[in-house]
Amino acid sequence: MSLVDVSEVSASLFILGVVFLLLIFGFLSFGILRMFQQRFRIGWTSFAAAVVSFIVFMVILNKWYL
Repeated sequence: MSLVDVSEVSASLFILGVVFLLLIFGFLSFGILRMFQQRFRIGWTSFAAAVVSFIVFMVILNKWYL
């Protein structure tokens, strides 16, 4: 195993990644919870929000950081 150098990662990229990871996985877990509660419309809406959040995250990464 080797060490990974993360000194090149800017603070804004790190914060953006953390915020979007919390947002995406929050929507996913909320959707799973609602599916278990038999509230399918809210569950599928949460899954769709997670997909939209992921797409927005990819667009922001491609526009600002690549």
